[in-house]
Amino acid sequence: MENGKKNIVQEKSFAFALRIIKLSKFLQKEKKEFVLSKQVLRSGTAVGALIKEAEHAQSKADFINKMSIALKEANETDYWIELLYQSNDLSKEAYHSIHPEIQELIKLLVSIVKSSKVNINQN
Repeated sequence: MENGKKNIVQEKSFAFALRIIKLSKFLQKEKKEFVLSKQVLRSGTAVGALIKEAEHAQSKADFINKMSIALKEANETDYWIELLYQSNDLSKEAYHSIHPEIQELIKLLVSIVKSSKVNINQN
């Protein structure tokens, strides 16, 4: 966080990653679901890691690239969450609790990538 400013997307992605870790542990322990739980764990925690990595990007193009990959990982995570819900490994309550969070992250990342591309093209 530069100059004491809060990085909302970084905070939200970190909080989301913590939820994904808990979800993965639940799926493995309670549902004995090991394949999809690892997929959602990998992509769900990658979002925040890429956002954090973008903080020290080497260039504007590198920043856009890292944020674009974070967006892809967020989109993949949304897919796994939907699959877990549709396959009854995720309850309706759990789905309706976590799904809006990944949707919000996707919207934030789309906005960041779009505005960054506009900014880079104006320079």
